Amino acid sequence: MQMKLAALISGGKDSVFAIHKALEEGHEVTHLINIIPARDDSYMYHSINLHMVELISAASEIPLIQQESSGIKELELDDLTLALKRVNVDGVSVGAIESQYQASRVQKICDSLGLKVYAPLWHRDPEELLNEMAKVLDIRIVRVAAEGLDSSWLGRPINVNSIENLKALNRRYMVHMAGEGGEYETVVLDAPFFKKRIEIVKSEIEWEGDTGTLKILDARLVDKT
Repeated sequence: MQMKLAALISGGKDSVFAIHKALEEGHEVTHLINIIPARDDSYMYHSINLHMVELISAASEIPLIQQESSGIKELELDDLTLALKRVNVDGVSVGAIESQYQASRVQKICDSLGLKVYAPLWHRDPEELLNEMAKVLDIRIVRVAAEGLDSSWLGRPINVNSIENLKALNRRYMVHMAGEGGEYETVVLDAPFFKKRIEIVKSEIEWEGDTGTLKILDARLVDKT
């Protein structure tokens, strides 16, 4: 059954790839939903380079709804409920792969609103997923927080070479291939449903302890070649 979907989006590979899969299967994605947590340690929502979501909305020509959130565990779920009440859809697209915490809470919210959950990545093999993503998305790593992931990974694309490197890190340090343990975070610069692609104009690296971040200071939309 084809559905009208609102897509939860952080700007990273999982949420964007879920949208790609939804559109491939003939669903209509009417809105992007982005939650902006007040805390960097939110259990539910990403906080890195969230301004990029506005460019993804412009690039894809899908309207964006942003909702500020306290970022406080459990209370932050109310903010997602508020955002979803602003759209008239059949279901919600999510990029969850293994996080039972996130999946169960989105399911609970959707049940309360009478919405379906569309989760095409759920329990997929991480290596297989990454290879599929790398074929259709331009993905860049923007945060690392795991042994074996140093500053050279920041800004690096996810492609055949980096996937092989991640496999080696998985064997040596148990780094999750898809970053499900918070080992790394990403931003997507291009996807099949983007009308234009995103170009990073200016960025800087911040490093604190064992965590590094590529802060995107300026980015723009450019025509696809």
